[in-house]
Amino acid sequence: MNHWIDKEPTAAALMEMHVRAMFTHDRDMRIRTINEPWPGEELAPRFFLGRTIDGSAICRFRHDVPERIAAQLKALVEDEPIVNDEVPTKPKHVAAYMNLLRTEHYTSGPCYRIPDKTTPAKQTVWITRENMNDYSLTGFEWLIPEIDYGQPCVALIHENRVVSVCRSVRITEGAHEAGLETLEEFRGRGYAAAVVAGWAIEVRKRGALPLYSTSWENYSSRRVASKLILSYYGVNFTIR
Repeated sequence: MNHWIDKEPTAAALMEMHVRAMFTHDRDMRIRTINEPWPGEELAPRFFLGRTIDGSAICRFRHDVPERIAAQLKALVEDEPIVNDEVPTKPKHVAAYMNLLRTEHYTSGPCYRIPDKTTPAKQTVWITRENMNDYSLTGFEWLIPEIDYGQPCVALIHENRVVSVCRSVRITEGAHEAGLETLEEFRGRGYAAAVVAGWAIEVRKRGALPLYSTSWENYSSRRVASKLILSYYGVNFTIR
């Protein structure tokens, strides 16, 4: 059972749960692969940085990043300032990180906790292997082979058709990360917010915390976070 249930975890604790949910770790706390629940493996990014609203910053390095480079990156991380506002912001030392890892590409975005009292404004359904054939999955055919892995999986049904889905796409004992998809013709109706809220309820029943993260460029996903008044705790930054 997660000891944070019914309590308010710190931003630092949430960021630690986030990175553990996102990536597999070895005994040296180096990250190895993306923690996808379905079969197959994809390499983790070489560098992860999580900055929080309480001033803490945590970092992870992929197993093949040389110790010398990792030490230089870690020293820079220790000089990162507090993240105050929920606005797109680059790390203080972004140029140095990019130079050390010899790349020009990175991803970044806000991280949220879904508050305990969040409830769906519309009726949602928990979709499993047992009941999925009761509904039309037109547009969601890809969900069929993955249904057993991304659980819980919560959907909104329109005229017996699954039109919006939120499911667990990164899973640990303590936290689940949300994966959200709404068919294009059904966007803008509040369906996405409803399934996220319904999914969060199912995750809490399993004794885990429901987390939600996205990229700064994903405006529709950020609107869902705003609509649900999710609790912002920090920013992630990754270099592949």
